[in-house]
Amino acid sequence: MGSRTDMSQIPDDAALIPEPDRGRGDPSWIAPALTTTEKARIVGKTSVFFGPPLAILADGQKNTLEISGKLNRTAERYLEILKHHGLELSDPERRCLAHICHIGFMSPLEICELSFEVSMTRFECEGLDKNALAVKLEQASFADLVAIVESLGF
Repeated sequence: MGSRTDMSQIPDDAALIPEPDRGRGDPSWIAPALTTTEKARIVGKTSVFFGPPLAILADGQKNTLEISGKLNRTAERYLEILKHHGLELSDPERRCLAHICHIGFMSPLEICELSFEVSMTRFECEGLDKNALAVKLEQASFADLVAIVESLGF
């Protein structure tokens, strides 16, 4: 009988050498970004915290296959929405919005209020027309605003 390998110490990317005492299972370890070919990989079972939005989404599903299917369908549709929404933004506009979003988690209400936040921010940079950006954001759909926030990494 062979020896068992502690899988928590093996990095997701074979070329990535984790720092000593920092592998999967260590809360400070950050998984490497997936390559294009790895994006569809099967990762096996994973624990997911069901906060109120996921609990509402999965309400009525009784087994893990139903819940998994619902989450994956929802994620697939969400990713399609992100592909088809958003706004053309200049670099100064993106920098302004990143400054505003840098508070961290952006709730749906905060996303809806981006145009107001632009008009109130003290952020300035060369080439930024805050009034024009605020108007652009006011005219955008919620899906467009979410796509912008996601593209900025928030």
